[in-house]
Parts: sequence; structure tokens; C-alpha cells
Amino acid sequence: MNIRFYNSLSNTVEPFAPIHEGKVSMYVCGPTVYNYPHIGNMRPVVVFDTLRRFFTYLGYEVTLVSNFTDVDDKIIKEAAKEGKTESELTEFYIGEFKKTSLKIGSMLPNITPKVTEYIQSIIAYVSRLVELGAAYVVDGDVYFRISKISDYGALSKININDLLVGARIEENDKKESPLDFVLWKKTLEGVSWDAPWSKGRPGWHTECCVMIDTIFKKHYIDIHGGGYDLKFPHHENEIAQAEAMHHNKIAKYWLHNAFINFGSEKMSKSLGNVVLAKDMIEKFGGPTCRLVILNTHYRQPVNFTDETVTAATQEVNKLLAAYRQMALKLQIENVDFSQGKPIYIDKFMDALADDLNTANALAEVYQVIKESNQTLRNRDINLQKANDLFKTLTDMFYVLGLDISYVQLTEEDRKNYNDYLQAKANKDFALSDSLRSILMERNIL
Repeated sequence: MNIRFYNSLSNTVEPFAPIHEGKVSMYVCGPTVYNYPHIGNMRPVVVFDTLRRFFTYLGYEVTLVSNFTDVDDKIIKEAAKEGKTESELTEFYIGEFKKTSLKIGSMLPNITPKVTEYIQSIIAYVSRLVELGAAYVVDGDVYFRISKISDYGALSKININDLLVGARIEENDKKESPLDFVLWKKTLEGVSWDAPWSKGRPGWHTECCVMIDTIFKKHYIDIHGGGYDLKFPHHENEIAQAEAMHHNKIAKYWLHNAFINFGSEKMSKSLGNVVLAKDMIEKFGGPTCRLVILNTHYRQPVNFTDETVTAATQEVNKLLAAYRQMALKLQIENVDFSQGKPIYIDKFMDALADDLNTANALAEVYQVIKESNQTLRNRDINLQKANDLFKTLTDMFYVLGLDISYVQLTEEDRKNYNDYLQAKANKDFALSDSLRSILMERNIL
């Protein structure tokens, strides 16, 4: 299959060729955990979970890593506000993030490292950068020398001279250049650790570099992902450190998802339009929230509006109805699901292979739904074709992470359904209505 992705590093669509045949290594920047995740936090969760499922379905061995930043000024401030330790606060919100990710249909990453678990490795990494002359120490703080990187800005396409012109240089600034960024911050506020330079804590940009180095060993991975807002300075600064340390740009492919908007405005705390993911999922359901995200290509903004949520709700109901009707018919006819084979799935997979175009992939899902409904309406139903269509939908829902399920019939369910059909045929409306209510409670009808 000709898989291709838009690589943010080259700004072009490139054919995908993993570093190691049959294996895919992926790292996605995770959240800073000091509050419940908002719906915007769920976009990279959904996007890269879908990418992982796509690779897995194709037979690749996928390792997906996504971190939790559990040491940060915001965490210290929020912990003090809530009267908790930093670890108590972060452990709670890590748990909430994982629960919300599962509710929106995503699998948890293979590995979810926390910054506090890698402090000694971070100290060793920063020490090595100092030894290489890529970093310097001033009054217990450690800074990275941007001047050591000849192509700084390669990812974000930002011009250093433009940055320098726009930089606000503080009086008595300790940095050699206003663009140099902190690797280690001297502080006694909140949680801190002893290091050769001072008691303090690491800078944000170093954490991911160290985790990738430690977990993946080879210091170079297939895909590094995250939100578009991380391109600069976070991902740019990650690349700068990797250039100094290993003479590479961390990842072969850099993928960035766009924002989630409400109406026409980017979701932002300053605008007061931050919506918690758990509230959205509780109100509309995980499949609906996920479908709103999947309906738009990952590099385009997603709009959460009354119209898009209503449309997604209707689409989920359509998918559920068709899938459950097919499952019901096949079970009543005692068809063996294991004999079903996916058909009409090639175009679906081709759409995902084309820079993870979930919108086009969903169009193929609806074609299969249409074919399924037509097949069910035939008096002389082709049960093998019906079984193949059911298998196709099952596979499609898996790859897209849509939690569309069916009920496995018990003997009592079968009896109630057959009695319901007989009551309808006999025009015994009281009995048929009663049995219909029972079947609907079981989500069979």
C-alpha cells in the first residue's frame, strides 16, 4: 500500500517508509496535567490513536508513546490552590485524562511516561549538552545555545533574524541570546531536585528528548506528533537539542494536527470558551465527539457547533441502526461471524493511506452502510454477503475507533424477537409493543 503523509519538516507529502521494516515508532506530546482535559486535548488523542489503529490493521508492530508533564509552574500553583501536593494533583488528573481518552474511543498508548520518572536521565542529558558546548550555566540556570544550530527554524520555518528583531531583551538578562531557552531552572519553589548546577527542575523542551532517547534507544523514531501550536517553540527546541546531541532531527516524519474551534474562534481560556472533554462526552457520547473530530482532515481546524454535533449524532445513530440490524439478522439466521471477510474496504484504507484522510474514509463507511441496508431489504438475502458487509463495518469501526457495538443474543432474546415478529404478523399490537419495548431496552432494536 502506498502510504503517504504530510511531513511538517519538509512541508511536503512524502511516502512513508519506516526506519525498521514492519515496525512503527511514534511519540506524541501529551498534556501538562493540572486540570481536566478540554475537548481540544482530545484531538491529538483521536488523530494519533486512529493512525496507530491504521498501522496495526495493516500488520505493523506499533509502539506509541505519549508523555505526561507532571512538573510545571501551573501544577505548583494549582496544587497550592487545592491544598494538595504536586504528585497528588498530577496523579488525579493523569487518571482523568486516561478515563476521558478511553471514553472517546482511544486506546491508551503503549507507554505513558511521566517527567518525574526521568529526572536523573534529564540531568545527565543536560550535563552532556554542557560538555558539548551546546549549553551553558549562569547562576544555577542552564541554557541552550541556539547559535550552535545552523538551521534553527527548519521545522517552523521561522527566521532567526526576525525572532531577534521581535525579541524583548530583559535588562540584565542572563542569556547570551534572547532566543536561548532554559534546560534547567534554579528554584526552590515547589518540587525540585539536586543537580550539578543547582537545586531546581528541568525545562519543558528537554523532557521529550530524554524520553525518546531512553525509551526508543536508537534516538531516532518514525513519527513525532502533536498539536500545531507545539511546532514553535517546543518541537523546534526539541530538534535543536537532538541536533547537538545526535546530529539528527529526532523523527523522520513530523505530523501536526490543527486546533478545535467553537464557531469561528480557536478554543482559548482567554476567550472563555474552553469546554471540558468529560462534559462533552457525557452530554453527547464518545462516538459523537470522536466523529466530529474525524469528519475533518487532521490538518484542518475542527468546528464544534450545534450543527456539527447534531449532524454527528445523526450519523452515529445511522451507523448503530444499520450495524445492529445486520447483527440481529445474522444471529437469527445462525450465521458464523468468523466466516465473514471484509469487502469494499480497499478505498477506505486508501483514504487513510493518503495522509490519514478520515473524512474520505468515512464517506466509504457510509457507502457500506447503504449497501448493508439494501442487502437487508432483499427477501432472498445473501447471508454470505451480509456477513462480509458486517465484517467490513466491524473492521472500519475498529480502525476509526468508533465504539459501535451490537448485542449478542441470548435464547430469551431470540424467543422475544421471534414472538415480536409473530405478534406483528397477527396484528397483536399490544403484545408486539410490549415485546418491542423489551428488545429496545436490550438495544436489539
